[in-house]
Amino acid sequence: MTQAALNQDLIGQTDADEAALPPAAPNLSDATRLADGLINTMKALLEIVESETELVRAGKVDEAIELETEKTELSRDYMRSVEQLKTGTLSLQGTTPDLLTALRHHHDAFQAMLQANLKVLATAHAVSEGIVRGVNGELQRKQMPQTYTAKGQRTAPGARHTTPLAVSRTL
Repeated sequence: MTQAALNQDLIGQTDADEAALPPAAPNLSDATRLADGLINTMKALLEIVESETELVRAGKVDEAIELETEKTELSRDYMRSVEQLKTGTLSLQGTTPDLLTALRHHHDAFQAMLQANLKVLATAHAVSEGIVRGVNGELQRKQMPQTYTAKGQRTAPGARHTTPLAVSRTL
């Protein structure tokens, strides 16, 4: 019997058992490292979000879309760091309350900036949707036959007279 197998027999755990155990709470140096990493990730993500917001406000949507890959990667790092810190939050509350306070402060600023970004993106979406609907309505109005009833009133053409609008996203 190998030494590893003997150790597993003595301990009574397998690799699957170890994977099922919750991760251990981080010690102070690990918590500080994770918190610093999370703060740096939030700062980098905020820079990208601010750039994206400014580009969308300026109408440079193509340039804003180019930031998507980096933003996605930083978002994954953010979520990973948050999950790692959540496992040790209870132990950190007693040992490093200042660290948690700083993280909460950065997180609140982060959330506020994300809300502003979402408002700008929602506004840009609504404006672009309004433009497309206006163009479509104008095209439909011009393509439909202009007919009148016996009383001289304009008739509304049926749905069979409408044609779909095709939009190319590449120019």
